Amino acid sequence: MIELLSYGAFFLTVALSYAIICLGLNVQWGQTGLFNVGIAGFVAIGAYASAILTTPDDPVRLGGFGLPIFAGWIGGAAAAAIASLLVGLLTIRLRSDYLAIATFGVAVVVQLSALNLEPLTGGPFGIGFIPRPFGWLAEDRLTFGLLNFGLVAITVLCVYLGLERLLRSPWGRVLRAIREDEQAALALGKNAFAFRLQAFAIGGAIMGLAGAVQAHFIGFIAPENYVPMLTFQVWAMLIVGGSGNNLGAILGAVLVWAVWAASAALISAAVPPEMQARAAALQIVLIGIAISVMLLVRPRGLLGEVRTVSRHVGASPPGN
Repeated sequence: MIELLSYGAFFLTVALSYAIICLGLNVQWGQTGLFNVGIAGFVAIGAYASAILTTPDDPVRLGGFGLPIFAGWIGGAAAAAIASLLVGLLTIRLRSDYLAIATFGVAVVVQLSALNLEPLTGGPFGIGFIPRPFGWLAEDRLTFGLLNFGLVAITVLCVYLGLERLLRSPWGRVLRAIREDEQAALALGKNAFAFRLQAFAIGGAIMGLAGAVQAHFIGFIAPENYVPMLTFQVWAMLIVGGSGNNLGAILGAVLVWAVWAASAALISAAVPPEMQARAAALQIVLIGIAISVMLLVRPRGLLGEVRTVSRHVGASPPGN
């Protein structure tokens, strides 16, 4: 029973860390229509920034600041926000697939930089000894797992409530207006570039926070953690849960991670060890099938966006 509870806490902690990334993507795509395919890069920036700020001294790379974990999380979010702002200044005027190609290129550059800038990132060896929340209780797996789950759950709740308040404000309604009819928003004097840039930076900051959360939960990061597969997983989660709906983003993260974990366990049990590396590709197939079925059955996801009609851009919905 204890083992089951420990695994449940571990599973939900990982799933909710992905939910934070989904919430960031939902700001960019679900609310603003920004096609970001460089998610892995912004998550990596947050993870590495937090690790550098909080790890002990290491003679082979930058670090040794030994700051508290919470400071590392703030630093990771800030670093990803700055990176998103700089990337957005260069790319935010691009549309749809052009923006996707540009952001994918950014993610590749970040991953290659993490792999080759050994004095900064540890190179292919990564960064270890990242302090873990409640690390002194690591030997008590149940208590350690439950406390980490509670901490990540509180973080998700805070991000969710903050975004709900922000996206229900006039600022959030302008984002949706620009997404739906940019020319009408421009005619009313709204600066589409500035609003898109703000949304891109906020979404990137949330992704960086998620990267920091994951780094401190695992205690180790390496460049291979931030490959395009991460981006694919997060997009699948948002599509399944429902783009434009923050609750849908959280639900999609938990469900898709459940499919991913269950398929990994099934492959481990049913496939001979020498074939498991190739059979792991079946996980991607299962996620692809789940996306296809969802798009056919519920094109807007399990919890699609609840649309409201406003009298003008930035106005309160009827009844408010």
